[in-house]
Amino acid sequence: MLAIARASFRSILRSPSAVVFTLLFPLIFILVFGFINGGGLSLDVALDGRSDTRNPVFDSIVSLQGLHLIPGIAEEELPVKLQKGDIDAIVNIQKTLTDNTVSYSLEVTTSRAAREKGVIIRSMLEHLADKANLNAAQAENKMVELKTKEVNVREYKTIDFILPGQLGFSLLSSGVFGTAFVFFNLRQTLVIKRFFATPIRKPYIVLGEAISRLVFALLGAAFLILIGHFAFGFTLIHGFATFATMLLLSALGLIVFMGFGFVVSGIAKSESTIPPLANIVTLPQFLLSGTFFEIENFPAWLQPLCKILPLTYLNDAMRMVAYEGAGLERLLLPLGIITLWGIIIYALAVKFFRWE
Repeated sequence: MLAIARASFRSILRSPSAVVFTLLFPLIFILVFGFINGGGLSLDVALDGRSDTRNPVFDSIVSLQGLHLIPGIAEEELPVKLQKGDIDAIVNIQKTLTDNTVSYSLEVTTSRAAREKGVIIRSMLEHLADKANLNAAQAENKMVELKTKEVNVREYKTIDFILPGQLGFSLLSSGVFGTAFVFFNLRQTLVIKRFFATPIRKPYIVLGEAISRLVFALLGAAFLILIGHFAFGFTLIHGFATFATMLLLSALGLIVFMGFGFVVSGIAKSESTIPPLANIVTLPQFLLSGTFFEIENFPAWLQPLCKILPLTYLNDAMRMVAYEGAGLERLLLPLGIITLWGIIIYALAVKFFRWE
């Protein structure tokens, strides 16, 4: 088994395609997105669920050009979305009645991580409040009182979202394409058939190949994480502990994705049929598993499909560990679904395994 692992590792290092899919492509995407600081100005403001919306202040905010008001976000999600930069401010409008005089309290919460946008939003709302007060019938009473608050949160950078997705893509490509081509070639050249005449058993052949690919993939994962962290400030909230946890998740993901490769190599009739079969496995996951953007951006009818793919849960787990510092108790769902996929796919791999 160890002899197979050593020989396989040497063949991987000599394979240009392995280096391209495992390191070069993900590294290019990380470099591109790492240098992106954002395009045009977008001001996304969420409405607090307790806010009063049947009033002229709300109508005036809705009509402000350049400000996108987002209602309907659950109260417990608001701080998380503000922290991640999904929204730039939270607005809460409250109506009060004093001595038969109606007035409004306008509370705005912004993030220190996006201070520039917060200044613009506060300036727009201050202008709105001043205009409303000038038009108020009773000059001695303010119609709108503006209250501002700024919270200190860590910046959620583009690289914090992109790098886990590219790492997942690297593991998926390496596991499926690398395993499928290697085992098909071993079968086509009758190497596996010769193994059958030796004392080695089928599981140890698979383990030998798995060990070599696991070592190579983890070296690649470590390289990508360190490049992202030191070159672009990718968040490793607990330092080395977070780095080690991400490598463990990478190992689990690769083991599952290799199962897809074993299945493809078992059902492929010729080497030319491997790429189409492998793309059926990898392309939907690459596009629909939150590699480049959140799956909430897809149509509602497509999101259930996105949420059953194993790469989706690997990407989510990576992001939760890296930025949020999630422990195993918060990863039970994604780890459970990834493991379930592993059980199913390896059962199929055993079924389709052929010696020749």
